[in-house]
Amino acid sequence: MTISIFDQDLGKNKANYVPLSPVSFVERSAEVFGDLVATVHGKRSYTWAEVRERSARLANALTGLGIGKGDAVSVMLSNTPEMVEAHYAVPAINAVLNTLNTRLDAHLLAWQMNHCEAKVLITDREFAHTISSALKMLKNEYNRELIVIDVDDSEYSGPGELLGKYEYEAWIKASAPVSLLKGPDDEWDAIAVSYTSGTTGDPKGVVTHHRGAYLNATCQAITWQMPEFPVYLWTLPMFHCNGWCFPWTIAMLGGTHVCLRRADATSILAAIDKYKVDHYCAAPIVHNLLISSKPELRSGIKHKVKAMVAGAAPPAAMIEGMNKIGFELLHVYGLTEVYGPAAGAVQRPSWAKESLSEQTRLNARQGVRYMLEEGMTLLNPETMEELPADGETMGEIMFRGNIVMKGYLKNPTSTAKAFEGGWFHTGDLAVMESDRYLKIKDRSKDIIISGGENISSLEVEDALYRHPDVMTCAVVAKEDEKWGETPLAYVELRPDATVTAEELVTHCKSLLAGYKVPKDIRFEAIPKTSTGKIQKFELRKRASESK
Repeated sequence: MTISIFDQDLGKNKANYVPLSPVSFVERSAEVFGDLVATVHGKRSYTWAEVRERSARLANALTGLGIGKGDAVSVMLSNTPEMVEAHYAVPAINAVLNTLNTRLDAHLLAWQMNHCEAKVLITDREFAHTISSALKMLKNEYNRELIVIDVDDSEYSGPGELLGKYEYEAWIKASAPVSLLKGPDDEWDAIAVSYTSGTTGDPKGVVTHHRGAYLNATCQAITWQMPEFPVYLWTLPMFHCNGWCFPWTIAMLGGTHVCLRRADATSILAAIDKYKVDHYCAAPIVHNLLISSKPELRSGIKHKVKAMVAGAAPPAAMIEGMNKIGFELLHVYGLTEVYGPAAGAVQRPSWAKESLSEQTRLNARQGVRYMLEEGMTLLNPETMEELPADGETMGEIMFRGNIVMKGYLKNPTSTAKAFEGGWFHTGDLAVMESDRYLKIKDRSKDIIISGGENISSLEVEDALYRHPDVMTCAVVAKEDEKWGETPLAYVELRPDATVTAEELVTHCKSLLAGYKVPKDIRFEAIPKTSTGKIQKFELRKRASESK
């Protein structure tokens, strides 16, 4: 085999090749922006030099417990400085971060910690009751015991006992900081295992790697055109897809993490006003809370605020609502398997000249792939043929590139199925418009087939959301003797709303073809995951049980 002259005596060495890992961002910010504020949490505040030192102490403390490459460290934490530090320290020693959903029950928490073979658990005192039960299940059902470290957050004054052998603050202070937050020798090494939120009732352990986390953290900054030193508010749970990689994005930019234990409208708007927050992310339900909030809560906010929305296709009414309160909204799309958002409705300059309704339509699309994701397209899942960008032909969204997971933990069958044909299959059905922006029509399982016609549940939901009294809605298929299936709508109304089902039907008829209008509207609480995603599998079950 002939060696190219461009390879001869030109190999990799420590000077010209370093594996990509987002922990390197922390070292840089501590080095050049060490005096700037990195985290704010109530009365606590730490500079980048202090956050780097605290993370380095945590890394060494974990090493002292025998934690190293490939060992899972579970964390049950709110959006606090300790959660930020875990995102820096655990990957720095090449261990694997497992961020637990703080709203899960003990049984599922125990199952997840056993499944990823966690050795250490860092847990907030607030969750002691649930975690205590989960630890008992781990011991009794799985014969597994974890080393437990308690976080006694200064901003939490509620109930909850300390469960572990170590208290976080005293434990890290007793440990010297490691000399360098280094990361792995191989960027393909796992950085985290995140469990899918269970909208299908079948959680899987999504294993991601250092290279992907580094690249997607960078993509978030570029896609959002974030400046250096952003002030970022943690309304999005950091346990969700590692906060969409933003713990590392903010480190890259030398920004400020504004921590928030509770994501309610009053707390969010107060924090935006007090700290001059310029960026935050959230699911649609959180943005709707801000739109519906009392105007006086927003009166002090005079600066520009950028918001990112994902987790569900935002209805046009929500996009218009955010515009009216002066927040600039970017719609992004992704899944846990692609590190959170990996595509977005990138706004072209020409869009600013369009009418508000047309801007809303354009921004409601899932958009185009992130610049460091190598491929996103629309394929026929049966033939794997690429489909035309005609705005009408429906296919499955598929991704390919470095911002795609390693696979599902201990699940080779699901991993192979997800990667069939050399693409990651999302399960989301969409059309591609002529400008090659994608528009989701539905999850494959959520298409309603009525009288042989396909009905997108998202289209019906968008019509419902356009009524000012609708806070949240979800549409599923209901069995029908004549049509096979018809749309059934579950609706949660805004406070003090008085609209009737008949009035909502009339409203929908003004926006939809007759066969798409819900034949049944029920005013009931809608089940959601902790990240705000509506659990349609629960609604389908509810619909089948009440037919």
